[in-house]
Amino acid sequence: MDLPQSLPGRMYLLAYNPGRRRMTAGAQLGYVLRAAALADLLLAGAIADVSGKAGAQPGQVVADPLVDVVLQQIASSRPRSWRSWVSKGAAPMKRDVREQLVTEGWIQVEPRRILGLFPVAEVTVTDTRVVDLLAGSVAAALRDPIDEVDPRDAALVALAAAGEIKTALPRARRREHKERIARLSEVIGPVAKALRKVVQAQQAAAASSASSPT
Repeated sequence: MDLPQSLPGRMYLLAYNPGRRRMTAGAQLGYVLRAAALADLLLAGAIADVSGKAGAQPGQVVADPLVDVVLQQIASSRPRSWRSWVSKGAAPMKRDVREQLVTEGWIQVEPRRILGLFPVAEVTVTDTRVVDLLAGSVAAALRDPIDEVDPRDAALVALAAAGEIKTALPRARRREHKERIARLSEVIGPVAKALRKVVQAQQAAAASSASSPT
């Protein structure tokens, strides 16, 4: 069975809960998808870590249009931290990946309103076997000899762990495989670290807002 070519597409599908037929990860999904695009570029050699910042490499071209947008942003901008690039454009990235998956036939999106007032997009994966296949890739990466793990599967594990995608890696499983996840995360080291910090900051801000007096 085929899979989406890009890591953002794969991560989006990994965040789908087939049992409840809905997306998970909430506000942090956009950050995970931005990080997935950076991971794609890093694995392709299109960007590299330059003194703690993401730097575009000359003459590199990527096929996926959404990933290429991120590459062009990096190439045309002053040097910025990995954390900055994970945070930049997270909401549009979530929307654009969703639209790309609709166009390619991986998902269907139906607009509806909660309580008849608040518009939401209800996502359905066309064939949930693709979610099972991706979950199997994550499980295999945690189980197989580490030198036999495909770098893109290692990246899936790293992104799911740093982004706390519970459908792929629940908290108990992240704790169980903590050392293994750390080793797999080395393949996209600066991206995984940046995503973890962004998600933690987002969660801390949400907790602070919830506890503030009204």
